[in-house]
Parts: sequence; structure tokens; C-alpha cells
Amino acid sequence: MPFFTTGMEGFKKLVKGKRVTVMGLGLLGRGVGDIAFLAKYAKEIIVTDLKTETQLKESLKQLKKFKNIKYTLGKHDIKDFENRDFILKAAGVPLQSQFILHAKKHKIPVYMSTALFAKFSPAKIVGVTGTRGKTTVTYMIYEALRKYHKSGKVFLGGNIKGMSTLALLPKTRRGDVIVLELDSWQLQGFGSLKISPNIAIFTTFMPDHLDYYGGKLKQYAKDKSQIFLNQSKKDVFVISKQAKKYIKVPAKTIVVDTGIKLSLCVPGEHNKLNGSLAFVALKKLGLKNIEIENSLSKFRGVPGRLELVKNKGGIKIYNDTTATTPHATAAALNALGDGKNISLVIGGHDKNIELKVLKDVIKKHCAFVSVLKSNGGERLIREKILDSAQRKEFSNFEKAVKEAYKHVPKGGVLLLSPAFASFGMFKNEYDRGEQFQEIIKKF
Repeated sequence: MPFFTTGMEGFKKLVKGKRVTVMGLGLLGRGVGDIAFLAKYAKEIIVTDLKTETQLKESLKQLKKFKNIKYTLGKHDIKDFENRDFILKAAGVPLQSQFILHAKKHKIPVYMSTALFAKFSPAKIVGVTGTRGKTTVTYMIYEALRKYHKSGKVFLGGNIKGMSTLALLPKTRRGDVIVLELDSWQLQGFGSLKISPNIAIFTTFMPDHLDYYGGKLKQYAKDKSQIFLNQSKKDVFVISKQAKKYIKVPAKTIVVDTGIKLSLCVPGEHNKLNGSLAFVALKKLGLKNIEIENSLSKFRGVPGRLELVKNKGGIKIYNDTTATTPHATAAALNALGDGKNISLVIGGHDKNIELKVLKDVIKKHCAFVSVLKSNGGERLIREKILDSAQRKEFSNFEKAVKEAYKHVPKGGVLLLSPAFASFGMFKNEYDRGEQFQEIIKKF
């Protein structure tokens, strides 16, 4: 790998005067930030994305001022992956993509932006991964450090909507800390560079993204494991007892369950685990018990993750749009359930994950279910997961939410917790949550 010194000097040597292809612009803002940052130093950038110019209109508008960027949109062209100095691959692009394989065949390095940041930044890297809980634990750690870390600045990065972690590189110094939420795809980039965070936290491990991994759970576990595989002896690895059952870990590993007594605002057994993992990591980062406990007791959660949107006439309305797996929705139902007190909105793009975990918990806690017409919704009905519940199917999201609201028992809960990825009704899971909030405002 052609790396030199850490910091901006090393990064400039990698990029300055080079010809780069960026595979994946996207709509969430991370791609825009990465490209704008690279364009300051690279000789020429080709941006390629399967989305069309019309679909990418907002992203393209933000890159208009750069004259050294060319575009291949609505398709990929194999020529864009030849005679380049390196490829920057977006997180969702499979490593087995014919275009990535073509670049590697021609000895062209393939990097990922968050991993490049971690390679060059002099800051201490705290990485958090896991099937569920990684966002919450990331923010728990970040909020505590922001208040109590004294020897440098604290940054947030990784799988964060609208933000380029790579563009933070000039701002970080030795003594700073950056807390990164890392999904399995971003960790592919860490594996390629043979690096891992200084402090790594692994929250939970459950089936997910099996559509991406061709049904191979072992490959998903392999990518997740990059968070600790290249740690040094002085680094720290923290994992939940649940995840350790599925992940082969080194001897020097801190295993955590929900045994730490904490006072938390956020509901559910899963958040007790999240708090316990954050507590251990923060201790290793030098915070005192009283500082950690004070911060965690005031932590109010993350938007879109069991987020209490409104309390209307005794009915609590929750936005859990990021629950994109059956296990996540089951956790939400268990956290909020008190008899049959929940009216649920569910359905989306099927990721080929086992659904049985939902059957009993829906029977126990759901008075009504609005099912979004989708391949996920169809499977819920086909496999008789919803047989015990009063339900209705909808091809209109607003109608689904309004009908679910009508059926909320007195003093009960209206819950958006889809159990599947977003699909044609929405741009992405964030858009799904934002649409839900707008519908609620009309009530």
C-alpha cells in the first residue's frame, strides 16, 4: 500500500495530482463530502453511479464548482476502472463487483473513505459495530466524551447521515478522539488496509444483509470481525456476551452483559446492554464512574431509534425507522409492550432474514398491524407471522399510519418499526422516518 506519514501530509502524497475514480455518489451526503475533499487535491476525478443525473440532482448541485470532476451516471463503464491511480469504493458496493475486480486485476488499489481517514488520522480511533445497537452506543460514548474528555477535541464519524468522515482529516490532531459507527461494509475497508480501531466495541450479532452476502452469515461475520482482527497488544476490544457466541475473539477481550447497574432514560433490555458496553469503553478511555453515569442518565436516544416523537392524549408515538431487521422490531415490541397495547406499522424490502422471532411478540403485544405492501409484508403474511393480529395492508404510507393510529388502545403505543429495509415508497430509511414525523404533525 503506497502510504507515507500520517496526517494531511501523508494523505496529500497519496492524492495530489492523481487520477481517481469514485464509485458511488449517493443521496445521503457522505459521497458528496468525500468527493469535494478529494477534488481539492486530485488531478482528475471520475464519479460513477447507477443512479441517473435526475435522481442525483441535489448531490450534483453541491459539486458544481469543481472543474476536475467528470461523471458517468445511470451506469458504470469498465474504462473508468482502468489507468487510474486508485478507486474509492462506496460502502454498499460489493467487493465482488465486476468493476472492482477489474480494477484489482489491473493492480489498481481500491480504498474506502472511512478506512482512509483511520489510516491517516493521528487521533485515537474508537470504533463501534454490531447488528443492532451500534448507533446508540456510538452516541452514548460520543456524548460522554464531548462533556468530559479534556486532552483534545472529540469528533463523530463513520456511518453518519450527511457527513464525510474523510473530510474531518485536516481537523484532527494527536490527543483528539473520534468515535466511528462502522457497518460491515465500511469494515471491509479496514480489512483491506489491515487496520482496526484503538478501542473497538462489538454490540450484537444477528442475521442481517443476507441479500448482500448471498445468504452467507459467515461472510457477514468476517467483515464485522475486521473491527478487532488488526488491533495491537495495547488496543482494547469490548464485545457483548451475545455476540461472543457467534464471533471468534482473541483471549484479551472484555466480555460484557447487562450486569452494570445504570439509570437510563431510553427503554428496553437492549439499551441496558448498550449502556453497559458504553460504560466499559468509557472507563478504558479514562472517564470516571460518576462522569459516565451522569452522562448516560441524561442520554435521550438517537433519532429514528425508538424515538419518542409525541405523546398525544396519553398515546405514545415512536419512530423506530432504523429497525430494519425482525430482531430489531422484536426488541422494540418487548421494550414498549405491556399486554396488547401496540398498534404497529411494519413492512419493507426483504433481506431474507428468518421472521419467526416476530411471531410470538406480535401475538403478545400488538392490538393492530398496518402492513406496507412490499415483498417483506407479503412474506409476513405468507409465513403466517401475523395470523394472531388484526391487520390491514396498505400501498399508501400515510393511510397505513392513520389507520394504525385509529386502532391504538387507550394509553397505548403507535409504533413505526418496519423490520425490513426501506423500499419504493421511500428514498431510504431516513426518509421513511421523516415522512412518518410529517404525518404525525398532521394529527
